[in-house]
Amino acid sequence: MPNVTPTPPGFKPQSSAHDLKSRLEWGEPAFTILDVRDRETYNDGHIMGAMPMPMDELVERATPTIDFNRDIYVYADSDEQTSQAASELRSAGFQKVAELKGGLAAWKAVGGPTEGISESRTPPGSDDYNVVDRLKNHQATKTK
Repeated sequence: MPNVTPTPPGFKPQSSAHDLKSRLEWGEPAFTILDVRDRETYNDGHIMGAMPMPMDELVERATPTIDFNRDIYVYADSDEQTSQAASELRSAGFQKVAELKGGLAAWKAVGGPTEGISESRTPPGSDDYNVVDRLKNHQATKTK
């Protein structure tokens, strides 16, 4: 009989919001989430616990503050910007950088916790408890 003890999800260079949320639900504290959008956008709303590191300061700010072997999840306004940020971090010597596909919209679609100015003022919407509506909104956001 194979080992039936569950194990936490592993690190993936291309990660979904579900992958990240699964790691959080396992209680794995050994990673950092970086929001590389501009500060105003970050303040408006971001993944709970994410550190703000705007693209134009990313490597300069990350290098002295984050261990090069730490798991890092990065997200931006688009998957292209996320990929660019991850590439910059990898080029700077960071070993484990994951691109969070879909960014904040994907995170919200899986019910991940958020914080920020707009997040605290936004009343629950019709999609908050309806997975089908959340996925439709997520798809609509991706096509914009």
